[in-house]
Amino acid sequence: MADGTAKQGELFGDRPTPPDTVHVSARCLLRTQDGHRLVLVSGVALAHFSVGDRVSEAHAIVSIVEQGFATQVETARAFGVSPRTVRRFQHRCEQGGLAALGRRGGYPAGRPRLAPARTRVVEKMKSEGESNRAIAARVGVTEKAVRKLLRRLGWKQAVPEQRLLPLTPLTGADPNLSASPTPGPATAAPPAVAEPSAVSTPPPPQPLQILDPEAAAVPGTALAGADPNLSASPTGEEPLPVSFDTDPAHRTRDRLLARLGLLDDAAPMFRAGTRVPHAGVLLAIPALLETGVLDCAREVYGDLAPAFYGLRTSIVALLLLALVRIKRPEALKEHAPDELGRLLGLDRAPEVKTVRRKLLRLGSAGRAAAFGRALALRRVAAHGAAMGFLYADGHVRVYHGKHVLPKAHVPQMHAAVAATTDYWVNDAKGEPLFVVTAKANAALTKMLPVILDEVRALLGERRVTIVFDRGGWSPVLFEKILARGFDILTYRKGKSRRVPVRSFKTREATIDGEKVSYSLADQGIRLLRGRLRLRQVTRRMDNGHQTPIVTSRRDLPDVEVAYRMFARWKEENFFKYLGEEYALDALADHTVEDDDPAREVPNPRLKAISAQIREQAEIMRQLGHKAHALNDPVRFRRSLRAFQRDHPDDAGDLWKAIKHHAALQAQRKKMPDRVPVRDVVKGPVVKLATERKHLTNVLKMVAYQAETDLVRRIAPHYRRAQDEGRTLVQTALNSAADIAVNGNELLITLAPLSSPHRSRAVAELCAELNRKPVRFPGSNLRMRFAVADPA
Repeated sequence: MADGTAKQGELFGDRPTPPDTVHVSARCLLRTQDGHRLVLVSGVALAHFSVGDRVSEAHAIVSIVEQGFATQVETARAFGVSPRTVRRFQHRCEQGGLAALGRRGGYPAGRPRLAPARTRVVEKMKSEGESNRAIAARVGVTEKAVRKLLRRLGWKQAVPEQRLLPLTPLTGADPNLSASPTPGPATAAPPAVAEPSAVSTPPPPQPLQILDPEAAAVPGTALAGADPNLSASPTGEEPLPVSFDTDPAHRTRDRLLARLGLLDDAAPMFRAGTRVPHAGVLLAIPALLETGVLDCAREVYGDLAPAFYGLRTSIVALLLLALVRIKRPEALKEHAPDELGRLLGLDRAPEVKTVRRKLLRLGSAGRAAAFGRALALRRVAAHGAAMGFLYADGHVRVYHGKHVLPKAHVPQMHAAVAATTDYWVNDAKGEPLFVVTAKANAALTKMLPVILDEVRALLGERRVTIVFDRGGWSPVLFEKILARGFDILTYRKGKSRRVPVRSFKTREATIDGEKVSYSLADQGIRLLRGRLRLRQVTRRMDNGHQTPIVTSRRDLPDVEVAYRMFARWKEENFFKYLGEEYALDALADHTVEDDDPAREVPNPRLKAISAQIREQAEIMRQLGHKAHALNDPVRFRRSLRAFQRDHPDDAGDLWKAIKHHAALQAQRKKMPDRVPVRDVVKGPVVKLATERKHLTNVLKMVAYQAETDLVRRIAPHYRRAQDEGRTLVQTALNSAADIAVNGNELLITLAPLSSPHRSRAVAELCAELNRKPVRFPGSNLRMRFAVADPA
């Protein structure tokens, strides 16, 4: 039987593809040999031609695509041409048949040539600043011909040097904006009193006056007419920019100044409007400012160099877009830029390429970790009471690209696939604190020391209990964690002795406003041969299932130990919510960076040889061999003699399987368990770039925190806030609203919601936000919110 299988393998085994064969598609091959090419489709020859026969090659390409044997892209890749060339061959064959596929060399017949004299004319006109279209009309050729000629001549556009000149302020500057004491990007203008209307009547534009050029080189030179009392924002933290435009819908002057390098960030200028789409998202501005995200970004990144969309505008735009569920930069194509721009006080919102360039520039600074740490420090200062229990858990992001990346186990897929693992730390309320990316998908046992280093840097020497699941179970690691002054709380992993039913007692309590009741048994346990003493609280379900919880906290009641452990569901819900609502798993970019080639990974050969061992064992089992006789020579000989007597035909196959099985086991023992990754991966060892992804994770975390703050504020006014609070806030943020500017106030009036009680709850939220003066970032406009009365 085994001989027959072996012969079958020799006849129909997998043979390697010859080096002169190219797979066009699943059923189409291209083979080159002895100066000829042969196209095979399902083993049948379709075309045969010489290597230099361009006409026959073009005809073969057209035949493959037209008959549906391969796509244009597959055919182009196999023949070493571009998909555009394949389409050109198809068009020629359709127009003129096989003869049209042949093309004579040299300059195309009938196409006008440029005489040497005209070449000099083209070069002269281009040096005088004429456009290619004007030159083509003058000479009598196409614009494409002019571009090709200039490229052959090596002509390059001269880039004039732009001198940075200081500008005098305009008398018609926006009255809602304060001035800056420094020249250049943040020039100043004295404010005027606005009329109490939506948008005051703009004065006629004033010409830009150029001052002494030498004044631009002196840092800190004040512009003439600037009021020193209005040089900074109301909080004194950041000088406010000034706009030289008078029409909020057309910011041409500010864009020109940004192009000339004289503007660091565009000043917000709002124009009145009714039912502005997504204008309800401005409700989140107070909560976003409370997180300190703009202050931290300014401290960490400084600025983005002269630009119309500066650091402040870019950060605010990314946060507001996340809150209105524009989850990826590509999704901006589905929205009108001018409508989104009204949310930022600009004529247009940044589009896809601009957003990607801003993320690239921020990511190139390499400060995303510092940015997240600065935000975490502010979070700790504002919500320190929730930092006594910190929950650590990993989130796996599956990768579907072409690069070879480290694999991680995905529970939802029940498989190990290429992925990247991020470890999040949340507070006792389930709110995110910070995130770290694991190197090569390191396990939680490897990442816990790194996480605890970050926690200690944020919280100092205060007592902290770290809560994690069974992925972090390691008694040896527990000793190190306890020695560093941390407490642990986790599920017990592995088999353990069941607790008698008589030991369980019903415990009830109210913790964090929630009533809980558990059937618990409290006892002490010893690990590491009695060296490590911990506490075990076991919960018994109604069906008899027992869940053991291990902790070092002996001062807590058993009911609180169980409650804190089971509160891990908040972090799981956080992952699910951010994945669905904020596209947490989306890639910020597809770039890769070099990884450590000496990093060790599991030996893939062990998996293959283990499969062969199982296969041989199955053959032995099918042939009737007794596995327990392998370890006893006497019983082994007796059973083998009996098997040879009863089954003489299969005895030889059994003996071969036994010897092969023993040889494979000996071979597996000699193999190392782990090998360097360079011995496994063909080509360069790379990993996904983490900087931009870390930055977007931090911004999504801030947006989630702001949304949570709005849910907390609205909870006293909405009875079903625990079940529908986020849905209500999300609806309010995505609703349309009226925008009006009244003096130094920015009025946001939201449209009524679907029911009166929901509108009343949002109206109470608006009233609470109005009690604390909040100004729109980058302006002196105080924001006031309201909900319109139903019609």
